Amino acid sequence: MIMLNKTYQSGIFVLQSSLVEKPTLDRVWNFISVPENLSKLTPPEMNFKITFQSMLENNTSYAGQIISCKVSPLPFFRTSWVTEITQVQPMKFFIDEQRFGPFSFWHHQHIISETEGGVKMRDIVSYKLPFGLLGRILGGWFVIQQLKKIFDFRAKRMKVLFG
Repeated sequence: MIMLNKTYQSGIFVLQSSLVEKPTLDRVWNFISVPENLSKLTPPEMNFKITFQSMLENNTSYAGQIISCKVSPLPFFRTSWVTEITQVQPMKFFIDEQRFGPFSFWHHQHIISETEGGVKMRDIVSYKLPFGLLGRILGGWFVIQQLKKIFDFRAKRMKVLFG
């Protein structure tokens, strides 16, 4: 079951999600740490596609990795997004930060840990929208709804992928 918590402070929205899955820690890590798998965890209508990524031999995320993608948050609107994986602690967490894209600020922590009943997956997304007050009023609700939709989709996909 997915749990969501949202806050807003000093112009920054924070959305936290947590989900417990049954597979082992290494299975979850080996899946979520491969950038190509992100498209498997994104709703198809968002038309997510990686257009470039720097890579090492093992194809898993590493600190300094640049990932460029295209995504459609709205029908008939496609945007580019460039993120950098800034920190990685294998089997524990990785952090991606937007370098170019639709947000004024984006910081996303992907955290996993063993727990009773499986593996707890936590996401902490901190972001700031452009256009000041207008962005907060119009975009705040919309972005939260989009992120909830993504996290709900991901929870369902994880159940399909890992049973």
